[in-house]
Amino acid sequence: MKNRLYSKVVFTVFISLSALVFSCSDDFVELSPEYSIDSENYFNSSDDYYNALIASYDMLQSTYVNVILGEIASNNTLCGGESATDVVGWQQVDDMIHTPVNSNLGDIWNWMFAGVQRCNYFMEFKDNIDFDGREIMIGEVRFLRAYYHFELVKWFGAIPLKIDERYKLGDETSIPRSPVSDVYAQIEADLLLAIKVLPTTASQTGRVTKGAAQALLGKAYLFQDKFSESAAVFDELIMDENYSLVSDYNTIFEAEGENGVESVFEVQYTDVEGAGFGCLQCSEGNVAVGFSGVRGYVGDLYTSGFSFNLPTQDAVDEFEPGDNRKDVAILDIEAWAAETGAEYTTGFEHTGYFNRKYIPRKRSADAQGDLNLTNPNNYRAIRYADVLLMAAEANNRGGISDTKAQKYLSQVRRRAFGDTNHDVTLTGAALTDAIYHERRVELIGEGHHFFDLVRTGRAASEIDGFVAGKNEVFPIPLEEIQFANGNWEQNPNY
Repeated sequence: MKNRLYSKVVFTVFISLSALVFSCSDDFVELSPEYSIDSENYFNSSDDYYNALIASYDMLQSTYVNVILGEIASNNTLCGGESATDVVGWQQVDDMIHTPVNSNLGDIWNWMFAGVQRCNYFMEFKDNIDFDGREIMIGEVRFLRAYYHFELVKWFGAIPLKIDERYKLGDETSIPRSPVSDVYAQIEADLLLAIKVLPTTASQTGRVTKGAAQALLGKAYLFQDKFSESAAVFDELIMDENYSLVSDYNTIFEAEGENGVESVFEVQYTDVEGAGFGCLQCSEGNVAVGFSGVRGYVGDLYTSGFSFNLPTQDAVDEFEPGDNRKDVAILDIEAWAAETGAEYTTGFEHTGYFNRKYIPRKRSADAQGDLNLTNPNNYRAIRYADVLLMAAEANNRGGISDTKAQKYLSQVRRRAFGDTNHDVTLTGAALTDAIYHERRVELIGEGHHFFDLVRTGRAASEIDGFVAGKNEVFPIPLEEIQFANGNWEQNPNY
């Protein structure tokens, strides 16, 4: 814990708004049966606040499902798996036939609200005592709450808001779903305050920085088409010498590339502990990695997995000739097997391609737990390349500066092709299309493309089965609607 911040499943309440239940798995602190944590016997020391801070970070690990399901929802990948009934909820999202009865979408709702609840618990008692570093902790919690709220508003649109106070039973019948604009206003408020107090360099690897808060704020502005505000935040962040593009794209996604100069915000995973399939959010590992692995694989470099999240031919064809990112992002299993003698089996919807960024690598002989659930691959949630491309988009679509947009876009392409021959001189709408293309190939496999398509109005023309006016957001879980007892309406057309 001295040098790197790892989350553990902790003491706070794990919630659905319809019911309060305790989080499974081991506690961060050992509790005797008669001991209870509440405002009377907690938040009375700096250690209490530090443990509550780690609790707030902890639910980031469950965002593995946001990433893999976000990718499956797009036209980048097919669901795959063993069969058409393997993880039915994912299969339904892939085909755009999901309904309010979908346990996997329910996981996103529950787990992200669990993150909000933990942040609100910290903030409810943020002023109990004073100690060195308290304001920085508060800034971190504000960032984390903004991150969880951002995920919720991306997936579900209008959501209930309760700030600096824990949700309790009965709130679902009295607190309305706040308009999307209000949710974004809260996200902006939290991030603006976080930016004021967060350090430019984290005291522990994995803790958020001012740059992370700026990046998320710029992204939140971009999702609202607030291009001037977005460009201003990104332009300031780009001047921060703590971040830059690494020269070798491949190193980003290997172990040695974790928490590097290109990582603006990274979700930390470890293989120290195991978990069971009955509590996937309890895993300390990146669960999406095992699910994305090659089925029945035996060979060099990689290990087997469950063959979900299979890149489509359309996505592979998006790469231009000479783009060095293609072989980093996409594993062509037939070509790899022919080259190395690797063996594998095929599953449902086999395309011949796998998400190489996040498939399981070989590990040491002393790796612990179920190897499919304890992959230590960190998720690069916000990369500097993403920042450059978002800045390019904001400057271009906002009519601010196509020159800046060209500059930022060309920086990303120079690394991709290893030369300046692929610099972009386009302007206007043609430049916009070039930025969209670049975001897809630069960030493929990282869970962003579906939401890029939705926010730019392109989803209906790109995703098979997507219904405009419906599939821009996902349904509120049915049990939440039922327990709200008429207080919340379902999203349109579900």
